[in-house]
Amino acid sequence: MESGIVTNQADRLDEIDLYILDALRKDGREAFAQIAEQLKVSPGMIRQRYNRLVEQGFLKVVAITNPVHRGLKTMAMIGIRTDGHKMLEVANKIAKLENVVYLMVVSGRFDIMLEVSCRDHEDLLKFITEKLYTIDGVREAETFMHLKIVKEVYF
Repeated sequence: MESGIVTNQADRLDEIDLYILDALRKDGREAFAQIAEQLKVSPGMIRQRYNRLVEQGFLKVVAITNPVHRGLKTMAMIGIRTDGHKMLEVANKIAKLENVVYLMVVSGRFDIMLEVSCRDHEDLLKFITEKLYTIDGVREAETFMHLKIVKEVYF
């Protein structure tokens, strides 16, 4: 989803919209006809609502891949402290790195938190030493290895 906080837009959603969002969140391939049958409305109505939800930014359809099946077996969260005046510049440079799958500017102990997927520990080490620490403005980083993902939700 786009960065930014949505306010009051949810007020424009009715029960049908919310049902469509929930159904597609659970199974993005669920047929409009099935959703329509459950709501006792026409598939055309669901299609129109779906298109509006996409156009208004409530819904974005993407393929979610499994990094482990793609050979990326080492995942980690990395907290980064930056030179304060370079924080957003650093975030934008890091966001362009191939291994980065999620990045956010945060408050607290770190300035930036990111998630990376790598082939193995050696690949992660190479990412940290040859890519991350070469970015001007990165002061320090702390890496948190994923041991087990217990819950994973896509909004």
